[in-house]
Amino acid sequence: MKIILAPDKYKGSLTGLEFCNIIAPILQTSLNVEVVKMPLADGGDGTIEVINYYLKGAVLEAEVNNPLDQPIIATYLYAEASKIAFIEMAEASGMKLLEPKDQNCMHTSTFGTGQLILNAIDKGAQHIILGIGGSATNDCGIGMAQALGYRFLDVQNKPVTPIGKELYNIDTIDVSNVDKRLKSISFQVACDVTNPLYGFNGAAYVYAKQKGASPQEIKHLDLGLRQFSKVLDAQFKLNTQNILGAGAAGGLGAGAVAFLNATLLPGIEVIKGIASFDHSIENADWIITGEGKLDDQTLSGKTLSGVLTSAKKRNIKVAAFCGSIELQPQELQQMGIAYCDSIMNKSKNLENALAHTNTYLQEITKSFVAFLNH
Repeated sequence: MKIILAPDKYKGSLTGLEFCNIIAPILQTSLNVEVVKMPLADGGDGTIEVINYYLKGAVLEAEVNNPLDQPIIATYLYAEASKIAFIEMAEASGMKLLEPKDQNCMHTSTFGTGQLILNAIDKGAQHIILGIGGSATNDCGIGMAQALGYRFLDVQNKPVTPIGKELYNIDTIDVSNVDKRLKSISFQVACDVTNPLYGFNGAAYVYAKQKGASPQEIKHLDLGLRQFSKVLDAQFKLNTQNILGAGAAGGLGAGAVAFLNATLLPGIEVIKGIASFDHSIENADWIITGEGKLDDQTLSGKTLSGVLTSAKKRNIKVAAFCGSIELQPQELQQMGIAYCDSIMNKSKNLENALAHTNTYLQEITKSFVAFLNH
């Protein structure tokens, strides 16, 4: 028998790898079974540790500019053997880098993210994965692009500062000095939102308020994205407004497609690719997955939904060991979950569950073994 362990973290109490390390010994001593540990993530917190479980890379440092053009040291992951780099834009262009009083996406830039990309290319990266959560920007990626050699000009052919406020003034894009190496590198963006670039569901109206923009500024930013999309569409033969996720990270979704020729994918799909997940689960009898909370959000781009997609294609049964379950048995069955149990089923209350997660997870595993032996 072959069992794959493919959990996400239990937020605040257990990493995916800890989950695997608790369950694997019990399965191996109780059953005649091959156990394969494949922790997963969906692009949120903890993703970098999961990615490095597969890449076995090194954390590299680079001096770059923060969203307000001040020098900082940022880090990214690079695996020399596979020439893959994983860059989280939040490390260079994230809200976490600014004091609340300095947060306003009218004036911030993704320039530092472009500098990290350049650093990874200098190190020899052939495949770059960009995680784009937590951005402080609404510049449609023009800052990132400028760091890579793109120039943005107004009607009078004067350079435009690459910040959200100035998008409206861009008339042409000069590509004559773009780094030639970009063409030979493949870019993937881990992107879990599907917002269009502009409009009431777009980057500015949905996200700019939490990045410090006033209602009047949000209007200006949206007009800028709308105006700039025409420039992008003409220059790169795109229809940016129809790109799913174009509005992610203040329009960096659209910018990554235009300037890097990137593919936007849900975070879980990117990580399954890095892990060669679909290949590794061939001939498995069960996949045991899990996450902190199994609810009606689970199927919208979460790790568990990615596991179910892969399992269904190969007729592999799925067991879910979760922190808590808020769905009815028939709903779980419809999702394709053949066996389910939760920590909250075993514990007295949430406090007790968090204090004794390991013990309860061992109990759940022993119940599952009994179920298989039945």
